[in-house]
Amino acid sequence: MEHDEPLYTMAVAVRLTGMHPQTLRKYEKAGLITPARPSGNQRLYSETDIQRLKRIQYLVEEKGVNVAGLELALGMTDRLELLQGDSSRGEMQVAIDDVGLMSRKPAEAEGVA
Repeated sequence: MEHDEPLYTMAVAVRLTGMHPQTLRKYEKAGLITPARPSGNQRLYSETDIQRLKRIQYLVEEKGVNVAGLELALGMTDRLELLQGDSSRGEMQVAIDDVGLMSRKPAEAEGVA
């Protein structure tokens, strides 16, 4: 079984994560998760999606991270996962610096440094 294969309906994803369906929709709307929609409007979640939802749940419930913080945290981990194994320490540092710049842009736009 491939981890990216869409297998689980929203009802199953709700059971596996303990999240409310509206919460799953909110995270999808925010772009934090992208379930497959192979036929019609039905969402299908992969094992990778479920693991990402559990990571989101941990960050929200245990660490108090909001949606904006989730975007940054997940953006950083996604970027590092892409680089993992094939990258040098310098490339990883550039990825971390890029995410750091992303996190400062909204504050700078509001005049907060």
